[in-house]
Amino acid sequence: MRKKIFSLFSVAAAAAAALCLALPAGASTPSPAVSGTEYVQTMSTSVTAGTGSAIAYGPVTAAGQAPLGPQQVGTAVFPRGTITISHQQGKGGSVHVNPATCLVTIAETGTYKILRGTGSYAGITGHGTYRLSIVQIAARVNGACSHTAIASQELLQMSGPVHL
Repeated sequence: MRKKIFSLFSVAAAAAAALCLALPAGASTPSPAVSGTEYVQTMSTSVTAGTGSAIAYGPVTAAGQAPLGPQQVGTAVFPRGTITISHQQGKGGSVHVNPATCLVTIAETGTYKILRGTGSYAGITGHGTYRLSIVQIAARVNGACSHTAIASQELLQMSGPVHL
C-alpha cells in the first residue's frame, strides 16, 4: 500500500511539474538568459553499460536519463530537450580488486564540456568537473575473480558553470 501511495504521489508530482513547465507557444515572452552552477548526478545499478537515472539542478532542473560507460561523448535526455557533453578523464584514478571477496572499486575524476543542447536547452554552454565512483562484485570463476560483474553501483557527479 505504501508503495502504491508513493507511486501515485510521484506520478501526480511529475504531472504537476509538466503542467507548470509546458506553456503554450506565445503565452509569454522569451525567458531571460540564466547563468549559474549546474549539478548533475547520474546513477545506475545495472551490471551492463547503458543509461542511468539523471537529476540536474541549478539553472536547469530536470529528471531524465544519461548514458554511463566509456564513451567520450554522451547525450542526457530530459523532458524539455537534450544536453550533449564530452569528457576528458583526469590523471590518476584508481582501480582496486580484493581477490578474497572479488569486490572491485573504481574512482575517476575529470573534466567535461557542454557541446550543445536541443529544445529548451538550445544554446546552452558550460563546463566543469566530474567524479565517478563504481563499486562492483565480480563473479568468481575457477577460484579467481573474473571480469564479469554480478552486482554493480555507478555514481557520476558533475558540477560547473552554465549559461542558458
